[in-house]
Amino acid sequence: MHEKTRHADKLMLLGNKIAYYRRKNKLLQEQLAEKIGISRVHLSHIEAPNVIQAFSINVLFDIADALEIDTTELFNFDK
Repeated sequence: MHEKTRHADKLMLLGNKIAYYRRKNKLLQEQLAEKIGISRVHLSHIEAPNVIQAFSINVLFDIADALEIDTTELFNFDK
């Protein structure tokens, strides 16, 4: 299996959760990206359902911290 498509479904769900909580916190992509020290384009790729973008666990923890949520919330795909 090609590395880009490995876990594609989970990465898409994770990106959707990040976008949901970012909007819930009334943050633009640019604002969240700045808070966590990544580019807006990188965050856009993480959130985009049509772009499979793997990212580091450190970025994931930074996103959860910036959104003031427990990291486990991002993996609760049933909600």
